[in-house]
Amino acid sequence: MWPVLPSSMLNEEFDWSIEGLLDLSSSPMKRPVSKTPEQRVSVRLRVLRNGEKKNIRSLVIGLDSSSGWKSQCTEVLNLPSAARRLFNEKGKEVFSLKDLQRDELVYVSCGEHWINPDLSIAQQRKQVFRRSLEFDISKIKTFCSMRKVEALVLEVQSDLVCGGKLAVNKPVADFEEEKQVKGPEGRQMGNAALITRDAPRETLDSHARAHLRMEACRRTLKYAWQDPSYNLAADGSLPKKAEKELFEHVQPPKKRSHFPKHSRLWKRSHQEFEYRDGQIISLAAPRLVLGVQVSRPRSGTEVILVEKKSDESRQHWTHKADSRTFHLVSNPDLVLAVSMTKAKNEAHGYPVIIQKYKPYSNGAANQKWDYMENKRAFIAFHSTALDKEITLANFSGLCTSSVTKENIDQPGYCYISPDGKRKITFCLACGRSMRAKKELKELLPRVPFFCVSGSAQKFLPQGPFKVISVAKADLSSSEAEDTLRYYEKCLSSLRMKTHACITSHGGVVPSYQKVVKIMAYKNGDGYRNGKLIVAGTFHELLAECTERLQLTRAASKIYTRDGTTILTLHDLVLWAIGEKLTPRQPKGQEKSTESVGTEDIAVQNTEESSRMTMESRLGFVEGIDKSLLAHVLRSPVAVWVSCGEPFLPLNAPWKSEKIKKQNWLKRDKILADLDTMKHKMRQLKGRRVAACQPATMVPTQSPLQPVVVQGGWTEQTQEEMKLMELIRQTEAHLSESQELQSRHSLIEAQRRAEGQHSLYQAPRVKRVWVYRNGDRPDDGTYVQASALSELLDDCTARLKMSHPAKTLYTSNGELIRSWDDIERGMAVCVSAGQGFITSKEKK
Repeated sequence: MWPVLPSSMLNEEFDWSIEGLLDLSSSPMKRPVSKTPEQRVSVRLRVLRNGEKKNIRSLVIGLDSSSGWKSQCTEVLNLPSAARRLFNEKGKEVFSLKDLQRDELVYVSCGEHWINPDLSIAQQRKQVFRRSLEFDISKIKTFCSMRKVEALVLEVQSDLVCGGKLAVNKPVADFEEEKQVKGPEGRQMGNAALITRDAPRETLDSHARAHLRMEACRRTLKYAWQDPSYNLAADGSLPKKAEKELFEHVQPPKKRSHFPKHSRLWKRSHQEFEYRDGQIISLAAPRLVLGVQVSRPRSGTEVILVEKKSDESRQHWTHKADSRTFHLVSNPDLVLAVSMTKAKNEAHGYPVIIQKYKPYSNGAANQKWDYMENKRAFIAFHSTALDKEITLANFSGLCTSSVTKENIDQPGYCYISPDGKRKITFCLACGRSMRAKKELKELLPRVPFFCVSGSAQKFLPQGPFKVISVAKADLSSSEAEDTLRYYEKCLSSLRMKTHACITSHGGVVPSYQKVVKIMAYKNGDGYRNGKLIVAGTFHELLAECTERLQLTRAASKIYTRDGTTILTLHDLVLWAIGEKLTPRQPKGQEKSTESVGTEDIAVQNTEESSRMTMESRLGFVEGIDKSLLAHVLRSPVAVWVSCGEPFLPLNAPWKSEKIKKQNWLKRDKILADLDTMKHKMRQLKGRRVAACQPATMVPTQSPLQPVVVQGGWTEQTQEEMKLMELIRQTEAHLSESQELQSRHSLIEAQRRAEGQHSLYQAPRVKRVWVYRNGDRPDDGTYVQASALSELLDDCTARLKMSHPAKTLYTSNGELIRSWDDIERGMAVCVSAGQGFITSKEKK
């Protein structure tokens, strides 16, 4: 039921609650005796499905203005679902059959928007895909906007009268800024501020209207000197400061209302409540408490201000601290909750209702409250961040697997697979989209599960989305904004492509109407991985290059072989013709010109030379024969596509590969020399040990090593020491070159990431050399990890330790305390908890 004015217009100012019940066993209503001709109109129309071509034979049927035309069109046109909307030939929606002429052509829709029948089937599919993507993005946008909402408090939405509406909204200010009004005088001031000019007089009771009349009669204009806050001087005159302020604030007289404005203190009083004796009392109006007026409250009933009664159970609440909920005493299954079915209004917030209690750890944040006694406020959504996100996902119609990848306690549904072996679980949003296809059962609380729509398996349903994959939509706390930004960028690119197609279809003649065959390459890839693209407009060319070349961002610049920037297809055709007619330089001259200047100078001069070349070609293009033009455009034109970065020479990838190959050859030579020196070192050591020269036992004062072996077979020779020093220098040089190369690649990756703003970022992985405590540093292996705990686990597995690794030391014996102390390529000593010891000390 809707409140309607006598003129059949919707009464938008109506704010009383409308109540009603659905009775299944009620008798049919009596039809009116008198029927006017306007109530029933039959008209003969030609109908087609939404998007069908006009050349298809349309069906001629007689439609009734009542709801019977929907079932008639559904049956005649064999629609997949019930007919809901009508459109005329121009795509304008028809709401009444009285606006149609006899035998007029109309299109019947099942609820979707109008599809232009003049478009091709491929264009229609793109249009439907774009609208479906808009629908999915609107859900993600609603979720992201609701996540930004900060603390919300309970407040009185209207005036402090019986029947006043409640909502949750942002707090007016910090509660510590203003002092609370104490004493009977302050309480009377709060009661006097109950009625304001915003309240319609028809909705107020007699007591409230009496307050309005008294305030209007009693309030008179007061001058600044009549304010008791000004202290008069001894001679009865105003102080100089007050006199100055008096004349500064003089304003011309204007028509003023008798009612006070919404001051900050007045708004603050609407957000102050007290929980006492099981009742939630408004501090500004102690005679009013929170309650429900209906005799049989049910889930969804609005909570309002009611007159305080000590024996009324519908205005008493039981606070349960463990669940942070307020239960209605008359029906403990109903709790105080925030209604999120309606869109939030910045001025009014979310309405407050009673709702059936949800005993779930996540997905019921709108039922959890916190009463701050010192601030006299009720804080809504007093729960964990995960609970809030799951609740917002449920009300936004998003799958909870996009928010978290863990098994959590949440409301959901399940059904048994056809083979009867598996129990498939769905979250609340996916269950709502699946309940028309499957027979679902509601899951019991305290049963953690993960929604199956988030799996990457292809046979699973799409979930609440129409085109977006649930498994690829990451809406976690750190990735939700980036995901929304990515899909909005995809939508804008799709709109640009669709707009270009519609523009060319609508009769706008472009600068060059013929399609052009183009061989597109990535900027910097040279002649590798080219894609053949046929485009009729420049916008279409950019969109196709972005999709076919799999660019991380939208293509924005097109370059030719000589670095000329192309802005339109007409410019590309001119360049191709000029390239065909202009004689090329010999290869020797090209090499000499390339060797004169550096690449940076060539890149800087590219735009100037391309502009001069284009101006020189414009003069002779007008008189070109059409056969020559067709011959030039017969073969594809090679272009290089950029996302905004400058043009890179075509030999850039060859040079980089050449340098990389040289570096690898140098590294291989160093490694071969290092292996030779290590082999020689092992031979020298073996000869020294095999000689078995006697050694001297020297006692020490250390309890860990009471005897030290000196001289003889344990002492290294001079040749060994020189060779060891050479090995260390070679290893240091090799590690420095590797570190320099890794830093260079890391800087390039960071620059690329900053320019591309990628959605996902790789973890910070470090590769270190690890060996056991007490072993030689050479007896180790390389380990890669992104965290300290991961490094300890990998060391335990790779070094085959009998006890798990617990402590890490540097090669000098310094304790490693955090992940930042570890550098790439460094040697790390791994211990199971013992102190640092060298291999010599262990022997």
